[in-house]
Amino acid sequence: MRRAKLKALRLLESSDRTESQLTDRLLRAGFEREEAAAAVEYVKSFGYLDDERYVRNYLENGSRKKSRNLLVQELKYRAGASEELIQKVSEELEPADEKELIRDFLEKKGYDRENCDEKQKRRLLSALLRRGFRTGDILSVMGEDIQDTP
Repeated sequence: MRRAKLKALRLLESSDRTESQLTDRLLRAGFEREEAAAAVEYVKSFGYLDDERYVRNYLENGSRKKSRNLLVQELKYRAGASEELIQKVSEELEPADEKELIRDFLEKKGYDRENCDEKQKRRLLSALLRRGFRTGDILSVMGEDIQDTP
């Protein structure tokens, strides 16, 4: 039991995690489910593990480069955060202006509507789609009509 608690503390030293992530790491390290659960409760009792703090930080820090939709998907499927917790924290945070984020990205990449060829437009569109932005938002910022796009 003591080894599992020490391992949990060492894992949290390197980066913040959710309960689900910490439990998974402890199980993969060879600890039994009961040992992992006890270690998780132990670190939670000291405030070292807090899913709400993790979700809040993830949404606040990630919202500068990715869409809220993509961040929510990552929290659910990679971090194992509950949908209810994500929804609660999302409602408390001010929504990011995704069109402004798209404008910043395009400006950083040197996008010029007048001098941009189709290949570059497709590349930029793909990069923004991978970041979870909606096609309609991207095209409206790029100054194109949705019907003109194949």
